[in-house]
Amino acid sequence: MKPLEIRVPPPPDAPVRSVVDVVHGVAIEDPYRWLEDGTSPETLEWTELQNKRTEEVLSQIPARDFFADELTEILSEDYVGSPVVRGNRLFYIKRASGQNQPVLCMRELSGGSPERVLLDPNEASDRGIVALDWWYPSRDGTKLAYGYSERGDEWSVLRILDIETGEVLPEEIERARGAGVTWEPDGLGFYYSKYPKPGEVPPGEENYNRHVFYHRLGQDPKDDKKIYGEGRPRHEMYGTSLSDDGKYLLLTVMHGWNSTDLLFREAKDLDGPFIPIVQGIDAIFSGKIYKGTLYMLTNYKASRYRIVAVDLNDTAESSWREIVPEDPEVTLTGFWIACDSLVVTAMKDASSRIFVYNLDGSGKREIPLPTLGTVGSVSAQVDSPEVFFDFQSFAYSNAIYRFYVDGLGKPELVLRSAQVFDPSLVEVKQVFYSSKDGTRVPMFIIHRKDLLEGEGAGRPHPTVLTGYGGFNLARVPTYVSTVLPWILSGGIYASANLRGGNEYGEEWHRAGMRENKQNVFDDFIAAAEYLINEGYTDKEHLGIWGRSNGGLLVGAAMTQRPDLFKAVSCGVPLLDMVRYHKFLIAYIWTSEYGDPDDPEAFKWLYAYSPYHKVREDVEYPAVLFYTASSDTRVDPMHARKMAARLQAAHLKNGSDNPVLLIVESDAGHGVGKPLYKVVQEQANMWAFLAWQLGLEIPESEGAHEAAPGGSP
Repeated sequence: MKPLEIRVPPPPDAPVRSVVDVVHGVAIEDPYRWLEDGTSPETLEWTELQNKRTEEVLSQIPARDFFADELTEILSEDYVGSPVVRGNRLFYIKRASGQNQPVLCMRELSGGSPERVLLDPNEASDRGIVALDWWYPSRDGTKLAYGYSERGDEWSVLRILDIETGEVLPEEIERARGAGVTWEPDGLGFYYSKYPKPGEVPPGEENYNRHVFYHRLGQDPKDDKKIYGEGRPRHEMYGTSLSDDGKYLLLTVMHGWNSTDLLFREAKDLDGPFIPIVQGIDAIFSGKIYKGTLYMLTNYKASRYRIVAVDLNDTAESSWREIVPEDPEVTLTGFWIACDSLVVTAMKDASSRIFVYNLDGSGKREIPLPTLGTVGSVSAQVDSPEVFFDFQSFAYSNAIYRFYVDGLGKPELVLRSAQVFDPSLVEVKQVFYSSKDGTRVPMFIIHRKDLLEGEGAGRPHPTVLTGYGGFNLARVPTYVSTVLPWILSGGIYASANLRGGNEYGEEWHRAGMRENKQNVFDDFIAAAEYLINEGYTDKEHLGIWGRSNGGLLVGAAMTQRPDLFKAVSCGVPLLDMVRYHKFLIAYIWTSEYGDPDDPEAFKWLYAYSPYHKVREDVEYPAVLFYTASSDTRVDPMHARKMAARLQAAHLKNGSDNPVLLIVESDAGHGVGKPLYKVVQEQANMWAFLAWQLGLEIPESEGAHEAAPGGSP
């Protein structure tokens, strides 16, 4: 195949205006501090020039049109997910063909009434930039609290829909990002969280200080009573739930991603003190109060989690009763109560399991799942045997299933997303490899089934490796809709389950956080070496991709092993780990990464901080950075500064490897991005990787075929 001849103009001029900070005795030079100010005319002009340059380059790649067409067709197919059952009603998200944003639908579980659309954010913006961030039906399914936000900024406005009449009630509550609504049983009031408005607290503090309030329908939200948070540390996060009878309010206090407290009180006493159940323990606790007993999922004294029962009249640890013990083979991930049964989700080697127990922990039985894959949302009611869940896998699109806790049959398919290709065309393989320190790490490898046969056997293939490795989040099998054109065109896709996630419990998480973060990068580099050593690819055909914390991952891998990769796609990344905590909401991540203001944490952060690892005498891979101006999680300054520094390094060392930057407007970290912007972002990324890694795009149309039967 003749290499593409793409003209890459020189990058826009980025003046070096070094600022030298002395941090814990170390002098640190920052040549592009001025690019931190995203509102300055100079930064805006520089960003616009970067966007124009990137567009000029990417528009020359024929594969971009191919990916855009394929992705538009694939992503436009019907999608359903996120089931929630309340009363006799099933609520779920659906995106029909041609819609930029998903809509919220409802159907009666009995009676045969047709599907009803409750909320359609597409009607709120002809550009598709208004999104439904979250939604919480009342217990009887007659009312709905929901949050819309614009441009992906996630600063939701809480509104209330009367489902019976279709009327949106007059009260509106601003700054309700991640509101976590808990309805009272009578549906006349609810608990929620909100942030202060700018001006109510010192500048910058409005991104923190999320407190809990109580709202009664018909009341002016200005009069809502603050329930919890006053005088507490600014970075704490809170969640609430009510007992099955509405008598007790359970408060969860989250200290980052590795420690939580649980407190409770009688719900009717809005001024009463909260009674601690667990407090100040370096472990995770979550729970549900049912019939006067707290059922609690925890990794305390159980890295892979266990479930214990706590009598609210005697919460001493010595009185806890272990209901479901820790299992060395699986990691427990959640539980629900349905008709005096415990429905427990778990994970084995990064794939989901569902078990049902009697309330005392006896009678364990496993619910069969359609194939190796991932259980997403689960919804159950304490007075109903029905349990709903959604499920997907690499080759199977999302579907909603139902089973009964008093039966042992196969789950029943309720609704499914469109299956746009034949799963038999794809092979999914799970492998295990050794990291630098000998740790056994799993990885999924996905490719077209015939790829490694015939002429394809024994030759390197364009391969993209991805990972995350942080915040107690696992990389599990999910439908590869945006990756499908890459795979069916002959590319390989690999997803590594790095330390820092929760694949193997809290020990696995802590082995990849704070002072152990380098383990994550070592795991990722070892995954790349495995793919090369096993003959899937070579250094000239291997690319890496990550976003958010995964953007930090690929940034670190690129600066530590620039010789190992041909191309890098780095999305909404953290890259300056010395100053990350000073921007937007990033201080809440210090529990995961460490606080640069702490001398010990600074040592490990500075040691791997990608922005500070760039050297002018090193040739780095080709890089595409993409970020967004409305991102309220990771400041786009990271991508701007890193792009400028890498571009300067390549100008000095004469490298031809392009460093490109896209700063999207009217978009945020990713939540609520309209379909056409998702297509644009993904087409740019995969075209860039195809160009750099040499993927030959098929000339014929119809690369995907409809699956026979439609279900796993």
